[in-house]
Amino acid sequence: MPRPYPPEFRARAIALVGSGKPVQQTAYELGFSPGCLHEWLKQDRIDRGEIPGKTTTESAELRAARKRIRELETELAIIRQAAKFLDQDKPHPKGSTQ
Repeated sequence: MPRPYPPEFRARAIALVGSGKPVQQTAYELGFSPGCLHEWLKQDRIDRGEIPGKTTTESAELRAARKRIRELETELAIIRQAAKFLDQDKPHPKGSTQ
């Protein structure tokens, strides 16, 4: 996966295009693809509320929430396995079924 560019770098590239510099030329001079710059410009418009979509903040919150859910699901699976293991060692009352 390519390494992410710092937010300041992205803001500078967006500002250059906003000041009238062509996307192709800006991307070439800064050393990345024009498609990448188009995505940054689109995300900037979303963040400013000009077009609908998920803002950068919402995306970050969603990523964090999904990560936390994965962690909790893993913890729950471990607890369930431990409960099964510990339940096997307990004697069961007369007449009960497992």
